[in-house]
Amino acid sequence: MAKFLTELLGCTLPRKGASPMFESKSHSRVGLKSSTKQKTTIFSTLASEKSLSDCKKEQQWKPSMYGSITPVCFPSPLIEKPIGKESMPQTPPFSAMFDSSGYNRNLYQSAEDSCGGLYYHDNNLLSGSLEALIQHLVPNVDYYPDRTYIFTFLLSSRLFMHPYELMAKVCHLCVEHQRLSDPDSDKNQMRKIAPKILQLLTEWTETFPYDFRDERMMRNLKDLAHRIASGEEQTYRKNVQQMMQCLIRKLAALSQYEEVLAKISSTSTDRLTVLKTKPQSIQRDIITVCNDPYTLAQQLTHIELERLNYIGPEEFVQAFVQKGPLDNDKSCYSERKKTRNLEAYVEWFNRLSYLVATEICMPVKKKHRARMIEYFIDVARECFNIGNFNSLMAIISGMNMSPVSRLKKTWAKVKTAKFDILEHQMDPSSNFYNYRTALRGAAQRSLTAHSSREKIVIPFFSLLIKDIYFLNEGCANRLPNGHVNFEKFWELAKQVSEFMTWKQVECPFERDRKILQYLITVPVFSEDALYLASYESEGPENHIEKDRWKSLRSSLLGRV
Repeated sequence: MAKFLTELLGCTLPRKGASPMFESKSHSRVGLKSSTKQKTTIFSTLASEKSLSDCKKEQQWKPSMYGSITPVCFPSPLIEKPIGKESMPQTPPFSAMFDSSGYNRNLYQSAEDSCGGLYYHDNNLLSGSLEALIQHLVPNVDYYPDRTYIFTFLLSSRLFMHPYELMAKVCHLCVEHQRLSDPDSDKNQMRKIAPKILQLLTEWTETFPYDFRDERMMRNLKDLAHRIASGEEQTYRKNVQQMMQCLIRKLAALSQYEEVLAKISSTSTDRLTVLKTKPQSIQRDIITVCNDPYTLAQQLTHIELERLNYIGPEEFVQAFVQKGPLDNDKSCYSERKKTRNLEAYVEWFNRLSYLVATEICMPVKKKHRARMIEYFIDVARECFNIGNFNSLMAIISGMNMSPVSRLKKTWAKVKTAKFDILEHQMDPSSNFYNYRTALRGAAQRSLTAHSSREKIVIPFFSLLIKDIYFLNEGCANRLPNGHVNFEKFWELAKQVSEFMTWKQVECPFERDRKILQYLITVPVFSEDALYLASYESEGPENHIEKDRWKSLRSSLLGRV
């Protein structure tokens, strides 16, 4: 995990000559050629006027209608409403959860700046004791917490206590305070409180299902669900059954996904090794498998959305928890390695970068290498148009790796206009200003989408993690008075909730098993093998390169 975080926190657009993803903090230009197949961009290049005018001289590149984009604003959180015995609390979509003002006091029916261990300022909840926050998570006859609070607290509470400990406290409050343990309790009160408790459990199991891989969590859940279902209302039993079945399906799908990833990882082999032992097994390149760059961009989007979908929101918090106790709090969550899906997604980015570099360095003839570069330019452009920024950045990263960028004779055959603009979009200067503007454009388009394709937003993932990391590091989890810094976790939840909306989009493109299989399983070169292939294609230019070439030939090929 330490290496994983180190790589992420250094992430910028790799310079020309940097190897893989996160090493460089400078930016360079590598020129690329325009596509002959015309495609309309669906949100603007949003480049500066000077940059756009320079590009227009080289090709006809028209800014789109999204030339001026305002930041996305979310609707205000839904205010709690009285819940009758016939109705269940409604769950709004993630996009409707947060606004820019913070978590509003109106949701609490409190008129004081400090009430019951919670502190407010200008109608916003800023902090509270851990016990008070837990109390406000649990519904009663007259109150049900807004989904914004449920999501924010369930996300952040794991920094202070294990989820199973929180579940035990919630169960205790529900059972004791709401008299679920008393068979002679007022049936009318039971009818009012039972659907609210069931809805809270449903929110938890739907949004944080991976918490329930812990047997202690599942045991508490089943116990409380049984108490609710044991009443006279048939509807409760049906709803409990549906909740449990949905949770079991999600956990089964996760286990199957992780098994597939493990199998792929265990069978992965360096391409050079395969070429030396079974050269006939790799006789195709990506263009042979898929000669249409737009189709390839769509298949990349399939992989991105599938892998995004398996990342739990809690992984963003758990990725940055230190090994030692936070803030000297002895009850801190100690099992911190539950970030496997997040890490697998970052590994996919690196694989795609190496795959791009491998496909470019493999061809023997210069014109074939140039054609491959132009092909990936078109793939990258279509990724941009789709809203798939992660694949776009991986392709740029692969083409900026040193073994590729040193192929000067190959690059001389490639026109530069289109890729100049794409690189400008992902320029890391001013904290990735151009990319962030384009991302806001894609997010706004998604909110008003008329088709499934327009809903797609796949962010440059490593930058998203970096933003969340610095938000986490920049603010204390607890205030000097011992209160939980809820204002910090509100901001954290806003960022994660936007990601939650994006990851739930279903890919509208038709799956191509052959292409997907190639992208996921074809062997790629290691960094040393890439350098060797690069030197074999275009010979060393200085003594340092010559010495390295000889060393690589000796170590990798057994030649002098």
